[in-house]
Amino acid sequence: MTYPLNPFIVAGRIEPEYFCDRRTEARRLVKSVTNGNNIVLISPRRMGKTGLIQYCYDQPEISNAYYTFFVDILHTSSLREFTYMLGREIFRTLLPFGRRIVARFVSTIRSISGKFGFDPMTGIPTFNLELGDIERPEYTLEEIFLYLAEADRPCIVAIDEFQQVARYPEKNIEALLRSHIQRLRNCHFIFAGSERHMMQEMFTSSARPFYHSADLLELKAIPPSVYVPFVVGHFEKRHRAIDPADVERVYEMFQGHTYYIQKAFNEAFSDTPEGSRCSIDIIRRSIDTIVESNDTIFREILSNIPEKQKQLLYAIARDGEAKAITSAAFIRRHRLSSASSVQSALLRLVDKDIVSCCADSWTINDRLFAFWLRRLYGAPSHPLAPL
Repeated sequence: MTYPLNPFIVAGRIEPEYFCDRRTEARRLVKSVTNGNNIVLISPRRMGKTGLIQYCYDQPEISNAYYTFFVDILHTSSLREFTYMLGREIFRTLLPFGRRIVARFVSTIRSISGKFGFDPMTGIPTFNLELGDIERPEYTLEEIFLYLAEADRPCIVAIDEFQQVARYPEKNIEALLRSHIQRLRNCHFIFAGSERHMMQEMFTSSARPFYHSADLLELKAIPPSVYVPFVVGHFEKRHRAIDPADVERVYEMFQGHTYYIQKAFNEAFSDTPEGSRCSIDIIRRSIDTIVESNDTIFREILSNIPEKQKQLLYAIARDGEAKAITSAAFIRRHRLSSASSVQSALLRLVDKDIVSCCADSWTINDRLFAFWLRRLYGAPSHPLAPL
């Protein structure tokens, strides 16, 4: 068997052999959408939502029978951008299926069909559309849904960071999308999101348009009993050794967040020659390399956070899992000003999706950012320092 250079894949599609667990979640997701249901997929960022969706798209029950689309709307801020991103994704996904399929999509999108270009050699339409070309997004969106309704095979559309639509300035966007989606019989949706509170509110509140319109699936950390043997096994397959206890320490450091665990062992594997052992020193240096490569990004994030919010952020970073953060003991221990200022700062940090609460504990969502903050603040030791 030909192995990829590095088994710890952090970008692009992941072959089943290199996809760690999620079998139960994958079965649930595939079963839901192939049986005519929509599904809500909730998990923190970097926990593997995108990888799971792509893995499910590759399953024969879906890949052999459906058109599958995946659109990330995290950085969109209006209905116009949403429509543009959705249209572009559908166009690009259909392109490999041939000229006839693409031409059908272009002809359906009449409000902007004149904006599509054509390759002079093949005659196939090219997506030369600019955001400003969508003059009336509500009509263009209606045409896109019309195409999905009449496509020559059933469709599955995954919309990542779906909670973003609640922030659009236009009124009644959720109601508009719901009205289109509920009429579709040929298309099913995966609504993925990382802001747990907002996603649950959108789909479980009787006052919201998407109330009880989809199954709910919450993605949690892969347990260490599964993740540790997965890592050890891939090192062994390539004639390298690693101590399971060291793998578990990395798991605990990142609290099971899939992306950073994969990234850490991707780096550590590349620094471990064949026939040798991956030591804790190699792993520590690998993680330090990842942190240093993100230093500029993290400093930019920190520079845009006001002082009161920054003080609370430092306090949460130092505790790791901060409890009772408006209590007198927490405020006194971290030299914060008052419970009201903490509450105000907390609301802003939650709104920016920098911190979140789980089981009465507040944590920083990006575990690498949290580690960087602790190190910046002068943490007494590296979490992977020799025991």
